[in-house]
Amino acid sequence: MELHSLPLTEMSRLIKSRDVSASELVESHLQRIDAVEGTINAFITVMGDEARAAAKEADQAISRGDYRGPLHGIPVAVKDLFLTEGVRTTSGTTVMGDYVPTEDATAVARLKSAGAVLMGKTNMNEIALGPTGLNPHYGNCNNPWDPGRMSGGSSGGSAAATATGGCAAALGTDTGGSVRIPASLSGTVGFKPTYGRISLFGVTQLCWSLDHVGIFTRTVGDCAVVLNAIAGYDQRDSTSLDSPVPDFSASLGEQVVSVRIGVPKEFVWDVLSGAVKEKVLAAIDKLSSLGASVVEVKMPWLAGCADMSTTIMGGEAIAAHGTLLKEHGSELDPAVKQRLSLGLDVSAPDYVRAQQARAVLVQQTREVLDQVDLIAFPTTAIPAPRHGDSEVEIGGTRVDVLSAVTRLTRFSNLTGFPAISIPCGLSDDGLPIGLQLVGRSLEDHTVLKVAGAYEQATEWHRSHPSIPV
Repeated sequence: MELHSLPLTEMSRLIKSRDVSASELVESHLQRIDAVEGTINAFITVMGDEARAAAKEADQAISRGDYRGPLHGIPVAVKDLFLTEGVRTTSGTTVMGDYVPTEDATAVARLKSAGAVLMGKTNMNEIALGPTGLNPHYGNCNNPWDPGRMSGGSSGGSAAATATGGCAAALGTDTGGSVRIPASLSGTVGFKPTYGRISLFGVTQLCWSLDHVGIFTRTVGDCAVVLNAIAGYDQRDSTSLDSPVPDFSASLGEQVVSVRIGVPKEFVWDVLSGAVKEKVLAAIDKLSSLGASVVEVKMPWLAGCADMSTTIMGGEAIAAHGTLLKEHGSELDPAVKQRLSLGLDVSAPDYVRAQQARAVLVQQTREVLDQVDLIAFPTTAIPAPRHGDSEVEIGGTRVDVLSAVTRLTRFSNLTGFPAISIPCGLSDDGLPIGLQLVGRSLEDHTVLKVAGAYEQATEWHRSHPSIPV
């Protein structure tokens, strides 16, 4: 297997034992980027020279015994809305195309402190407003399994770069599913931790109460390594949780015999492709065979999440980017301009009522999670749609594409509870399908433990896209 295709944890073992150098590892990833970038377009900025220099520094440090841990020398990437000192941060818009920050986002600084090597800034929907991965300014990010299909968004570049071997791990942001959606469509692990668990300082804001930093990797174990490095309190972020950070790798490999998994009865299964339903139910059965108890739970309020999220997102997005819309509206992607403009119609009473309904949603979900440890259901209702498709047919009904990919992810942004998408199968067209697990606040380790148990009992995480180059 090529170096760029290895799990992060295996790369780490090879570097620690000095069987492979950071420079060799980075060169393998840069060669992979060169080979596939013309097809996939996962990056807005590739930092080849900077990555080589950082890898050389890592090799020198390791050779003198200054090994920093499992991320030392590991190639990573970040969505192009994380501030990076000395490297432009576009947030996917030409309006900010020449912006070069003078400091790093906290999450980026913590990656660097752990010894990770930054390979570049990944492609995204403009200002993170969209679930498609389409960007008319920097080019669309294409799906690694079929370049004629969407990568998902808004963090599509981070998912695609991870899936194709442009990096071993990547950071994205998730406001309504923008980590889990592209993870599901691109066949990677995508984890959105508890709200406030990872600092948002230095990350371009979309919606302050819904935004989460998230992680893309090829395995659950890899995800835990990255989370260990970047989680924790940050006094510069008012949303940051001042709560002890456990070792998220510690519970991986534990049995799941005492875990109770709830499967929603309502809403989830109403609009779902046959392949997604088949693979996700099979994944839940697999967890049951591993010893977890699976029970049906009632969550009728899931049907109201889309309207609630749309109102809150609209109000907060226009608060964050109203000046951008007013002064640079003609320069924005028309689809982004339209979505951002919807926030102008959100009144203060609308916003307050949505937040009140959200508080009820959180309490109702807590009551369900008093009965079970996790909730399991699909990540997206469909596999990756084709570029240009505005509707898809599900069970003889025409369904809006944007609704189909977001209808099952917004829920955990509203609650702030941890959620993960992991590969659980392929459609008849050979497209990835994701299983989503949602847990209790601050029980990120439980979500990772159960996801890891499923992963180790199956082979889906070993599937790699075959990319035309």
